[in-house]
Amino acid sequence: MAPTTVGARWLAPFVWLLGLPAGSMAHFELAAGKVAARVAHRSVEEVWFVLSGRGEMWRKQGEREQIVALEPGVCVTIPLGHRQFQFRAAASEALAAVAITMPPWPGDAEAVAVAWPWAASDVRTGIRRVERP
Repeated sequence: MAPTTVGARWLAPFVWLLGLPAGSMAHFELAAGKVAARVAHRSVEEVWFVLSGRGEMWRKQGEREQIVALEPGVCVTIPLGHRQFQFRAAASEALAAVAITMPPWPGDAEAVAVAWPWAASDVRTGIRRVERP
């Protein structure tokens, strides 16, 4: 199936791959040294699978925070309790992953900005920006 939508939202460049009533799938790419925006999900949970590259994902559940090393073959879940997360690519290589969202991604209002551990990059222009929560 051909990709249905191509986007470069503030989270990270992505391509919608497919969807069913119970979930949707997207391919994310983040250039070397880039940092995605930090967000919280309102109602979805996700499963991520790293295809290539290296990086890190920060997740927060209540008072518990965790940083997960991302490399090819690693699966990471973002359950409803881990609504806050952010990911970044290693300085030396881009990061690519597929993510499955359940239920299907409902739209841009699903993701809301949260406090971050890392300053986000402008993934559309490559200009690094520092934001205040």
